[in-house]
Amino acid sequence: MLVIDFSPDLLLGKPLERERVYLCQISPQDYKWDFKKAETDKVANLYKGTTYSDYTLRMLECGSVLEFVYATDSQTGERTLRLKSSNFCRCPRCPTCQWRRSLMWKGKAFNSFPKLIQDYPTARFLFLTLTVPNCPLGELRQTLAWMNKSWERLSKRKAFPAIGWVKAVEVTRRPNDYAHPHFHCLLMVKPGYFGRNYLNQEDWTELWRKSLRVDYTPIVDIRIVKSPSQEKNGMLEPILEVFKYAVKPQDLLKNSDVLNSELDRRWLVELTTQLYKTKSIATGGLLKEYLKDLESEPEDLIHADELSDGEIDKELPSLVFTWSKSEKHFTLE
Repeated sequence: MLVIDFSPDLLLGKPLERERVYLCQISPQDYKWDFKKAETDKVANLYKGTTYSDYTLRMLECGSVLEFVYATDSQTGERTLRLKSSNFCRCPRCPTCQWRRSLMWKGKAFNSFPKLIQDYPTARFLFLTLTVPNCPLGELRQTLAWMNKSWERLSKRKAFPAIGWVKAVEVTRRPNDYAHPHFHCLLMVKPGYFGRNYLNQEDWTELWRKSLRVDYTPIVDIRIVKSPSQEKNGMLEPILEVFKYAVKPQDLLKNSDVLNSELDRRWLVELTTQLYKTKSIATGGLLKEYLKDLESEPEDLIHADELSDGEIDKELPSLVFTWSKSEKHFTLE
């Protein structure tokens, strides 16, 4: 594929080396726009003729036009594209909007942690995953209600060590219309936790079992997060894990090679019903003070990529790309 750099010829409207210029050519790191928009179109088509058919048009229009401006990194001098405007549908299961929400949540978390670490320099962090057995998709809402009630009991137990926490829901697809709901949790603990108050894998499993009030052994995973003072990006992995998608787009499109697959359609419609108005992220304790904004829907899905410093280059014109359904690429107008 021909790679076109940020050349003045392109910006000043001089003849190009080929008729069509794609966003992914000009800015290879923005290839995800093509990928996410293609997924969004597939999910939109699955909603056709269903209870949620109004989502179809909204999602087909979602992110169909992207306007970018140039930004220059103040430290490296690297020039990149930065999204200036677009149209987002905000449908709950839209792959494009889910991606933008996830980026916004991660960005807010990354921006909040330096202040948190400054205020609590000795704090340590744990990454906890809590599971329950797979459930029929039609019972997902009541299963999540049970899990949330169990979490409430867990967080009130005397042995629960967290002085702050973030809890995120993830639902993965299983065969025969079953769902696998589980929690990813980032826990803030005092440094003294690693003394007499330390809980090993078996201890956490037993606490979750008692909180669930079941007689079987649930699967629990607990990991120590490297301190930011020990490793520059120590918080990176758990933050990325906690604030990823509640439902992966690939779980909605298991049969993506078959247009409008009935299996996928039934799964998507029922999942949309089961997750209607449910919260995917909750915060508590000291972390609520720093991360409470993450519990609500991000109002701004435009500036989700602005995690680094950079000044807008006002002398260069903005670039507008439109989605080509036939080519599966965003093309320069």
